[in-house]
Amino acid sequence: MTFIEPAGRQAAIPPYRTPMRAPEPWLALAASIEPQVAQCFLVSARCGCFMQAARSLNVKATWLRKQLAQLEGRLQRSLFSYQGSALALSREGRQLQARLIALAHEGAAPLNDQPLIRLAVAESILHDILGRDLIALLRRNASVRLQIITLDSDLALQAVSADLVLWLSDTPAAVPGPSFATLPAQRLARLDYVPHMAKRYSRPATRPACLDDLNDYMLVQWLADRQVDSFAPWNNLLEQRPAGVVQVQSYELMLEMIRCSACIGLLPQYMSRFDRGLVALPGIFGPPMQRDVWMAINAEAQASAQVQMFVELIRHTLDERGDWFQT
Repeated sequence: MTFIEPAGRQAAIPPYRTPMRAPEPWLALAASIEPQVAQCFLVSARCGCFMQAARSLNVKATWLRKQLAQLEGRLQRSLFSYQGSALALSREGRQLQARLIALAHEGAAPLNDQPLIRLAVAESILHDILGRDLIALLRRNASVRLQIITLDSDLALQAVSADLVLWLSDTPAAVPGPSFATLPAQRLARLDYVPHMAKRYSRPATRPACLDDLNDYMLVQWLADRQVDSFAPWNNLLEQRPAGVVQVQSYELMLEMIRCSACIGLLPQYMSRFDRGLVALPGIFGPPMQRDVWMAINAEAQASAQVQMFVELIRHTLDERGDWFQT
């Protein structure tokens, strides 16, 4: 007897499914790997370079290699191999990477989110004093989330919102600090300001020594300095000049004009140490014009380890350059 399927109806055919493969037994250990060690492995896998992974994690490369070697010993698997000079994951390494990522999506592994640190700093301090050491710190710690806000006036200081603030003030008697709540502000240094010019445009015997000697030179002014009360002698001179004055909005452009255009500009007295091609012209205005460097920590960020890291960087940088200014 032959059974005929009715028209328009097809016999049900069970779908073919690939049999599920159980994860290899050693991968069950992935859930018990310490989060820090798992992070070391995952970052190394992404970077393909132990040195770059160490920079990203802000650890020493030797310590990172030791952690990964201990992980391989615990799992009894080789996780990395070199293909020529390039670092690559082995078959077991790719399996572990996939398993750790799956655990992270399931919430079994914590995310390595970094808090955003907001650093507000006076533009000249950032350029002249702090910039080089700040770049070195970021090169060692590539996982930092940092926002740098430059300050060029008291108005900017009052408007800023940050975790750590480094600013310049005219007088220690009335310190205009940030508008948000901070720990007590700390005075870190006092800066003397005098006119500067490039050495290549002057000889020691003919360098300006009094106000009248400035008549033969072009003067350059950073516009942010027009609002600084302690710079009144310099600002008044420029306001009274009928010609030979250039005003710029960029601090770096002002420096470039002093270096390359035979201009004279007002700079901190330490600039001849920062740039050996510049020479200070003391005595033209009598006593040097002065400003103080202040630092304050946001009261809500005082417990942050990342903020304290930048506080230590600032203190270390100023200590190293202590002979540049008064403390």
